[in-house]
Amino acid sequence: MTRLLLDTQIVLWALAGHRRLPREARRLIEDHEAIVSAASIWEIAIKVSIGRLDADPAAVRQALEPSGFEELPVTGEHAARVAVLPSHHRDPFDRLLVAQSLAEQLVLLTSDAQLAPYGANVRII
Repeated sequence: MTRLLLDTQIVLWALAGHRRLPREARRLIEDHEAIVSAASIWEIAIKVSIGRLDADPAAVRQALEPSGFEELPVTGEHAARVAVLPSHHRDPFDRLLVAQSLAEQLVLLTSDAQLAPYGANVRII
């Protein structure tokens, strides 16, 4: 079974039941194991603290398990793997998600087309 690592925006849309989450993404999340990185919670917390996002990072984290999402911690291996990624994308959170998807053999589900150059482990929806 394919295991999906959800990009931060996908997590927020999925938890909120937002209409911007494409039908294909909903189906993939329902049909596969969906995983959320601790880096996404960190990204949400930072964006909230600088006024770029209206969300409660603690509430998002608490909603993961009841929503059927598994939380993936960030390890030293994940962090170190960022150094060997090609510089297709400069966002540090996205680069960490790509590194985690490679290290853990996950498919990164994202709406960010700029991540496509990272290859087959990235699924743009």
